Amino acid sequence: MKYISGLASAHLHSGQRVLSILGSTGSIGMSALRIAAKNPEKLRVHSLAGARNVKLLAEQAARFRPAHLGVLDAAGADELRRMLPVGYAPHIHTGQDGYMTLAALPEVDLVLAAQVGAAGLMPALAAARAGKVLCLANKEALVLAGELFRRIAGESGCVILPVDSEHNALFQAVMGHDGRQVRRLILTASGGPFRTKSAKALECVTPEQALAHPNWSMGAKISIDSATMMNKGLEIIEAVHLYGMAPQEVDVVVHPQSIVHSLAEYEDGSQLAHLGIPDMEIPIGYCLGYPERLQTGLEPLNLARIGTLTFEAPDAGRFPCLDLARTALREGTAHCVVLNAANEVAVQAFLDRRISFPGIALLIEDMLATAPRGEFHDPESILALDREARRTADAAIGESRAQARQHL
Repeated sequence: MKYISGLASAHLHSGQRVLSILGSTGSIGMSALRIAAKNPEKLRVHSLAGARNVKLLAEQAARFRPAHLGVLDAAGADELRRMLPVGYAPHIHTGQDGYMTLAALPEVDLVLAAQVGAAGLMPALAAARAGKVLCLANKEALVLAGELFRRIAGESGCVILPVDSEHNALFQAVMGHDGRQVRRLILTASGGPFRTKSAKALECVTPEQALAHPNWSMGAKISIDSATMMNKGLEIIEAVHLYGMAPQEVDVVVHPQSIVHSLAEYEDGSQLAHLGIPDMEIPIGYCLGYPERLQTGLEPLNLARIGTLTFEAPDAGRFPCLDLARTALREGTAHCVVLNAANEVAVQAFLDRRISFPGIALLIEDMLATAPRGEFHDPESILALDREARRTADAAIGESRAQARQHL
């Protein structure tokens, strides 16, 4: 994967950069806007897309006055126009095509891809094809199409910077070093809110409990992924694509304090770690300002106050999603597509109280058992399989619930 080609890229200039945020109303997008507000001489917000949260998008637009906005559909566009200040008339784009347009606008330097789920694939690919500096927060894009991104980035000159705290930490740990001497990448995991719960207790946890992450403030989907540890499974797949590592060269260690954000191990046995408070403004700011570091205004890490950092091996028995992700990675692109689709459906079903917390992993396991094998090299085939897997997963949930009612 092409991250940075030295500092020769014309995009990575030291003056004010022009920014497009896809997913501005989510937690990553809102953090990015806070960074932009603190660094106006470095960042100019040119376009924002917020899908369904029209009210918040209108508030953001009134503050930053971007020239372009994006929403889900025409009805949302009409509603947005009514909410904007008098005299301010940005160009409003709609739907997937609108997001792809915002990702490739010629005047934009940086694209922050912060949409959640498979919906972010095509806009991120559009930014890559346009040769943008792509600050990638959408992990599903690489899970679905990592090889495709590698090829397109190589052809277009796209520079990809990882926003996820773990991959951003790895990026900082390997930059400036000979990548051939990296022996192992170690992703840290908080363990989520259920790290110490028994398998029996997990059967009764509620969405509210799963959403209560002990360290991070995140959106609903990634909070549930953290609770199941599927987020680490997806990050293993990402790391393989981003850093060209073999699957067995990417490990996971549970670190409940979320201070060490990942480590790179070298041939001499040394490990380089990135430490910081658990706040996404740090990795977001690093990507938006790279190679400079932007002001965040955050309180610096105080290790003496924290006192103790602990580490432990993940329990695959209670959190099987890690092994399910490794299975999908071993079997190929099609399995990774099914893994991601089944997980998104299962997470939403859990949030809707249609399945139990352990039911998330059970549904994914069942879906992988019948997934096709092989590689997919074009986005149309990937998205077609994604849609079919979602339909199958949703139907399986409905059938399971119907059977359960029959036994009452």
